[in-house]
Amino acid sequence: MSYRKLGDLVKFISNKNTDGNATILFGINIDKFFMPSVANIIGVDLKKYKVVKKYQFACNRMHVGRDERLPISMSTFDYDFIVSPAYDVFEVISSNVLPEYLMLWFRRKEFDRQCWFYTDADVRGGLHLEALKSIEIKVPSIEEQRQIVAQYQSIANKIKVNDQICEKLEATAQALYKHWFVDFEFPNEQGKPYKSSGGKMVWNDELGKEIPEGWQVGDLKSLKLDISDGNYSSKYPKSSDFKNKGVPFIRGTDFKNKIINSENLYYISENQHMELKKGHTKLGDILMATRGDIGKIAFVTNEYINCNINAQLVRINGGNLYSTFYLGCLFQSTDYRNEIQSSITGSALQQLPRTNLDATQILKPHIEIIKLFTKQFSSLHECFIYKSVENQKLTQLQSLLLSRLAVGEDVSV
Repeated sequence: MSYRKLGDLVKFISNKNTDGNATILFGINIDKFFMPSVANIIGVDLKKYKVVKKYQFACNRMHVGRDERLPISMSTFDYDFIVSPAYDVFEVISSNVLPEYLMLWFRRKEFDRQCWFYTDADVRGGLHLEALKSIEIKVPSIEEQRQIVAQYQSIANKIKVNDQICEKLEATAQALYKHWFVDFEFPNEQGKPYKSSGGKMVWNDELGKEIPEGWQVGDLKSLKLDISDGNYSSKYPKSSDFKNKGVPFIRGTDFKNKIINSENLYYISENQHMELKKGHTKLGDILMATRGDIGKIAFVTNEYINCNINAQLVRINGGNLYSTFYLGCLFQSTDYRNEIQSSITGSALQQLPRTNLDATQILKPHIEIIKLFTKQFSSLHECFIYKSVENQKLTQLQSLLLSRLAVGEDVSV
């Protein structure tokens, strides 16, 4: 096992798209994945762009100082594509290194920190090519590399399967919500679809459509939900108050896949947590962003009960009447998201004031219908949360595996 400079393991190439055969243009995001480019290429001569083939790498060295990460990725596609002429393209030339293993090394946080350190020599925050070539890569035996890649890929496959399950669970929940509370085909007393079985409908002027008899339209405040925000006024934590451990101080940027992501959490002391009496999270809470990605939600899981939220969030709890599952479906429905968008104020700094949130209009079904909906389908939500939390743990396991590449420690999957 030894360390080798990157420049000794790879060859930088510049194969231009001279024949024009490659027409798909990709960029690279900071998560190190190729993505469709948003650049306007109308009238652009794509023959000057660089071609990337399977198992070749591309990277953008221009803004490493700003982003503190090197956008770099390896092609796993079975077709050629093109990248900006400003990108570097290279391929492995050493028989001692697997391209897949090298890509894992590039995913390490330590690699990004090293790249960022080298940008000090560039006033624009770029990473010089010679500096990139000089970075040392740990090169174990090919067999060890295969084992590491297989281990990482095993975790990645589990995450992918869980993501697919979560997508189907979400789609199913929204379809059922629409069937019951938009199309009004909830089961009547005989267990048949209400509207199509002749259930009585009445015209509602506020919504401009018919709704089931006995249902009402009101604002969110009329539901008497438990809602509070993280506006702590003069007691709001300063940057110097945040710590590496303690009580989580949750922000909208911590939302990922509708749960709280622990990767970049801020923490405050237990004493400060007790002083900030508003916005303490509870079991069954839904958090909603009122600034930034307004209307985005996250469900509070067991490990984030009795935490604090920042001023850009509200916590919402339906208690025994309105289940977390039902409210989650409501808040993610097309009608309610449109209602949220129409309630946003400000231009340069958009926000959803608490008074505007309280005033958002909603349809109020009979409580018994909501309870039946929850009883029949809340297992969808429980499974979604379970798979989402499992994925978070698997992602942490991936990070642990990457961090231990340099020391050669094994990680159990």
